[in-house]
Amino acid sequence: MKLKKPLTDKELEDLENSRDLGAELLESVRQMKAGKGCVVMSPLISTRKKSGLSQVEFAKLFGVSVRTL
Repeated sequence: MKLKKPLTDKELEDLENSRDLGAELLESVRQMKAGKGCVVMSPLISTRKKSGLSQVEFAKLFGVSVRTL
């Protein structure tokens, strides 16, 4: 896999200005309604669920707030 170089500030600004967020959101809703979406869970969430610990317990284990978790 070939890595891409990071966008310059100008390239990022141009990309953001060219986006139609309304159209992107509508397309996302259409895909979800059609059952084409998928839920992506971070490895941290998967680990917490497998451990059987609550969010509060898991956060305490790592010494962070639930919000940070």
